[in-house]
Amino acid sequence: GVAGVDELRAALERNPDDHQARLDLALALSGAGEDDEAIDALLELFRRDREWNDGAAKAQLLKLFDSLGPKSAAGQRGRRALTSMIFA
Repeated sequence: GVAGVDELRAALERNPDDHQARLDLALALSGAGEDDEAIDALLELFRRDREWNDGAAKAQLLKLFDSLGPKSAAGQRGRRALTSMIFA
């Protein structure tokens, strides 16, 4: 099955450039309702390699923002962070 949050964190400690582990971690966090942490993991993935896996980090962020809705503080913060990275 899907690896747990703790396993994925451990994998990233061993290899911070394990992009798949970071994406999986974001999805696991999102599934657990940890929206802020999920967004941070995706932003970090985007920062490290925005083109990875056909731009999976950005695509997943946009999907998460949509599901959180426009009133979500986590979503608003994440959108601002993503925008500033894109135009940095």
